[in-house]
Amino acid sequence: MQRGNLSRRGFLQGSLTTLAAAGLPTWYARDVIAASEESKADDTRYKFGVIGIGSNGRDSKRSKMQSRARQLVGDFTHPLNKKNVDFTAVCDVDAVHLEEGVEGMKKRGYETKPFKDYRELTDQKNVDVVIVAVPDQWHALAAIEALRKGKDVYCEKPMTLTIAESQALKKVVKGTDRVFMLGNQQRSDNRFRLACDLVRNGRIGKIQRVEARVGGSQKKTFQPQPVPEGLDFDFWLGPCPKVEYVRELCHYDYRWNYAYSGGKMTDWGAHHLDIAQWGLGRDGSGPSAVSAVGEEPAKGPYAWNCHPTFTVTYTYDDGTVLVATDKRSKKFSEKDVGGKYENGVVFEGEGGKWIFVNRGFIEASDKKLLDEPLPASATRLPVSQHHQRTFLDCLKSRAKPITNIDIAHSSTLVCHIGVIALRVGKPLKWDPVKEQFDDAEANQLISRPMRAPWKIEV
Repeated sequence: MQRGNLSRRGFLQGSLTTLAAAGLPTWYARDVIAASEESKADDTRYKFGVIGIGSNGRDSKRSKMQSRARQLVGDFTHPLNKKNVDFTAVCDVDAVHLEEGVEGMKKRGYETKPFKDYRELTDQKNVDVVIVAVPDQWHALAAIEALRKGKDVYCEKPMTLTIAESQALKKVVKGTDRVFMLGNQQRSDNRFRLACDLVRNGRIGKIQRVEARVGGSQKKTFQPQPVPEGLDFDFWLGPCPKVEYVRELCHYDYRWNYAYSGGKMTDWGAHHLDIAQWGLGRDGSGPSAVSAVGEEPAKGPYAWNCHPTFTVTYTYDDGTVLVATDKRSKKFSEKDVGGKYENGVVFEGEGGKWIFVNRGFIEASDKKLLDEPLPASATRLPVSQHHQRTFLDCLKSRAKPITNIDIAHSSTLVCHIGVIALRVGKPLKWDPVKEQFDDAEANQLISRPMRAPWKIEV
């Protein structure tokens, strides 16, 4: 694709071979191109601020794991998007990351103003759009602050740390005219859309079971260490309980501690459970029951204390079962070479039929299940070819994105009710309308107290 060409159709026509190489049948690749409208992009440039710019990875003085924010900057400066994007501000409570962030933006041709406090960034008149890519305990606070100050928001997954925060964020989005999009980019992946298109149109019969393989977490304890120079660790903790600094629980690895995240259930689960909901046609809703078993996690605040291995079983009101697990089932053991099937989603239908999909490939129990075109009368899911391009288009049209707040909320809740089931260790009933459990202990985990002065008021 030529760098100046912002036509989505032009991009796709040049990518037909790539789509086929990704395992998509030719009929579907052509359908995708036919369904793709011309980009709504014009010469409008949206000024972006990034909350939580994080590490640049290998060359960073602080963390060798590249932050999600840095990856998103690359996505938003893709040739398909670059014409409409200007980065004007970056924010981080780690002075090393902030300095590296400004320097990295300069290398990309952007002059950005640095901020330690996200509230100062959202005050800026030269910021139209905010990317929220901080640790999970900050997602709701930062997104709500930006929305209330008139900014559109692209928020990384998982959307929030708790169910109550998700409910609050949804209410704020509904009360503004702002565009909000969650970074569940698999909805803009043709493999996942094909799988969901097929199962929702009955290609494998009535769905009996869905398995989301999300991987496991590690189990390890640590000792407190001195806070590194330049990191405001108290600000990093924010609404979470006051504890001493541990390097292995900060920056990237915060996600393996329940104080700040939900382990693989909210990490990869935010992606694969979202696809399960999409394939089942359950956006805006959810299961009616959940139970879970898992390996005993490490104890204490200075540990990777999320459940290392687990099986979480959700049941929907029609009897369909969804399982989130740290590993594959025995179904694929004999043909799984190199862990090919360990991460992904498998839809199991009638008569032993199945469709498996992940970010690398899509396969079925019979190749004909993929190769036979859907009829013209089939219900088709919305096409989004590039997640960030779709967001930019919605900034122009003010339409709801493919991962809008209703979808984001329901998919986020599926992750959280699974984590709560693991933590309380007993079967639970869940009301997807009232968004409550049938158990007092579980309902207490719907929200968490916030350390002063932080609070969410809606």
